[in-house]
Amino acid sequence: MNANARILLAAVTLIGTVAVTSDAEDATKPNILFIFADDWGWGDLSCHGHPYVKTPNIDRLAKEGTDFTRFTVASGVCSPSRTAVMTGHFPARYAIDGHFAWVPSNAKRGMPDWLDTNAPSLPRYLQSAGYATAHYGKWHLANNMIPDSPTPAEYGYDEYGAFNCSGEQMPVHEDAMHTNAFIEKAVAEGKPFFVNLWVHEPHTPFHTVPKYEWRFREMEEESRPDQIYASVLSHADDRIGEVLDTLDRLGVAENTLVIFSSDNGPARASKPGELALSYDTATGAGWGINAAKGSTSGRKGYKASLFEGGINVPFLARWPGKIAAGATDDDSLISAVDLLPTFCELAGVNLPDDYESDGVSQVAVLKGEAIQTREKPLFWKSLSPWPAQEAKPDHWVSYAVVHQNWKLVMSREGEHVELYDIVADPYEKADLKETQPEVVAELTTLIEQWKKTLPDGPSGDVFSAEREG
Repeated sequence: MNANARILLAAVTLIGTVAVTSDAEDATKPNILFIFADDWGWGDLSCHGHPYVKTPNIDRLAKEGTDFTRFTVASGVCSPSRTAVMTGHFPARYAIDGHFAWVPSNAKRGMPDWLDTNAPSLPRYLQSAGYATAHYGKWHLANNMIPDSPTPAEYGYDEYGAFNCSGEQMPVHEDAMHTNAFIEKAVAEGKPFFVNLWVHEPHTPFHTVPKYEWRFREMEEESRPDQIYASVLSHADDRIGEVLDTLDRLGVAENTLVIFSSDNGPARASKPGELALSYDTATGAGWGINAAKGSTSGRKGYKASLFEGGINVPFLARWPGKIAAGATDDDSLISAVDLLPTFCELAGVNLPDDYESDGVSQVAVLKGEAIQTREKPLFWKSLSPWPAQEAKPDHWVSYAVVHQNWKLVMSREGEHVELYDIVADPYEKADLKETQPEVVAELTTLIEQWKKTLPDGPSGDVFSAEREG
């Protein structure tokens, strides 16, 4: 063999070794399935004690994984909550303080029309680590009423099917079908996968199906709204079960981290009203807000509130052999801004040097190796009305901070605050501001300092051409 042949053989061998090593590394990276419900309250699970809602498939995640009861999202409403998951940042850093609506509403509230495509992006980071990425279900990081808004593909998803986005609206009940097809494809190609399964339920309108109404037929005469609510949650639970069965069938459940959570607490009508149909431009016709029967299991407030009823939501995590089965963690304070650094650590992502998350990786906490006592403060911004409205007594908080065991809530201009020991008093029953003035002063300062880091308004390519009109 001449010298050139030996060099060529060595090069081929080296390339083959690198390829094998890369494939081996991909094989050890966990798949990630992130199930994000819409308005699913902490108490809307049978494993959390709901009296009539049945969620056997989600309950399976609790039985085979760990129930983290102190998880909070970064907002009491949809779009900012989802922004935090995507970016690992508090949504106020992008002037996203409410849900994305049509252009005039966004402009009136000082919001952009969509999340900046140049913002840090969880799926884009995972793509860089060799993951196949997909999004199926609700989007709402823009709005279907803004036709020139970016599609999910522009944020780092290889494939997607969505609603509340520009373009064709995926039917809400097709999310699991597309998720299963994508998982099968990724497994066949030998690639680790990251999938968002962002289900519509139980957001209004409630799109009922006869099969599931029949499942709760004994409730129809006694309480039609309760029957509707139970039926849509049961339908979502069955679709989640279909995806879990796919993981089992393909033999990848052991190497897949599955998380179930919700973007905010449950919606409730502000006053009694008649059950009626409503229409959504993205999802179609269904039952309206008076069928909303979501449960917070005693937590204060509901959707759009920065009390725990609006932000403390279910968080079940399963990863066989890595996350304890049948366990409950009542101590760790985990936030939605922690998900990006957590998923990226698991995936072996090298985050950019100039990226700094508002969260922290929770890999050790998920594995039961530590308790997250929250040294790094968490902040919320909502811009709610003050004084509190009679119909919504717990929806006046505009700013909140959690630091260690303390939570301070503040009205828009700071004229009213309340202080809670959120560890000892997660139901926020005892306002301690009179007995803990030093803590109030410290946390007030934290909020004021944080507000100085926020932008005056949106920036970047985040405005629809419709604003010109």
